[in-house]
Amino acid sequence: MPTSHVDVATEHASRYLQQLCKHWAHKFPVEFDPNHGTIDLSLGRAILDSDAGTLHIAVTADEAGSLERLETVVADHITRFAFREELIFDWKRASAA
Repeated sequence: MPTSHVDVATEHASRYLQQLCKHWAHKFPVEFDPNHGTIDLSLGRAILDSDAGTLHIAVTADEAGSLERLETVVADHITRFAFREELIFDWKRASAA
């Protein structure tokens, strides 16, 4: 399955993780606590982890063609929540084994 990840520097990682999970909980299966969350979207799965200065996000798409769309959807939503700061999403694709 196509996978990518990104580490986003922010002091509000836990807040954004929880906001994204709550935002999508009405539409998709979601599990989360302040430091870890999983969201099963129609395009694939997002796994989020937070620590003091970083939001770690991994996305896995159901189909190869959906990975970029999944990255964009997740990043766009978090960017909206973080309108007071500029976040950088430099996605790294996992190499196929």
